[in-house]
Amino acid sequence: MGAPRRAEPSSNRSTTIVVLVLIGIVVLAARSGTISLGRFDLIFFAVLIPSVVLHEVSHGAVALLFGDDTAKRAGRLTLNPVAHVDVFGTIILPAILILTAGSAFGYAKPVPVSPRRMRSPRNHALLTSLAGPGTNIVLALVMVALLRTVLSDDYGIVGDRFFVREGALAVELAIAAGLANVILAAFNLIPIPPLDGSALVERVLPARLWPGYLKLRQYSMLLLFVLVFWSGGVLSRIFDPAIELWVGLLA
Repeated sequence: MGAPRRAEPSSNRSTTIVVLVLIGIVVLAARSGTISLGRFDLIFFAVLIPSVVLHEVSHGAVALLFGDDTAKRAGRLTLNPVAHVDVFGTIILPAILILTAGSAFGYAKPVPVSPRRMRSPRNHALLTSLAGPGTNIVLALVMVALLRTVLSDDYGIVGDRFFVREGALAVELAIAAGLANVILAAFNLIPIPPLDGSALVERVLPARLWPGYLKLRQYSMLLLFVLVFWSGGVLSRIFDPAIELWVGLLA
């Protein structure tokens, strides 16, 4: 198999244009009153995208550490969000969820990796998969450290509600970044394909069960769609304990 092709400059320009147009539409709609976006909604959306990008880059970086340079050759070891943006998963889906559910998560284009190039394919593939949510957990803990030290005088917590001093943008950014990364980590650790948590299932699954599992993987995107939009509150039962734990670290 040949090396993955780098994204063409024209493709990157097209993605950039689409992203800017979508952001412009959301901003105009908010200004006109068609949709209601609060200040924190916009801040949350702004920090969600780089959090998703860092999640994906970490997969490629850890794969490279284990000997697989597929992501590097594909031009995906970059913090430039244009290289990672999936128009639906990184822009449209989070925007829809912010407007309808009051919280959001999303995904970027998966970073290509090749376990066969790794020194210990099964073990290193598992660690590569867990690098994404692991990065989000580390970022969420970094936000805890910032909020408890440098920014501790500018906010308070009563129950599960934050009270932020007026004009304390740094506090709002840190809170939004912490919540975004907690949600991303919790979502991606759900053990169904194509989410990162499925790597744990794949690592321990007996060989006799692989044929049935591979059939399930064929419907992975359908399963993901059902989980997001028709889950009957399942996601809340996953996210809420993770968020409560994170807020508890700040109290």
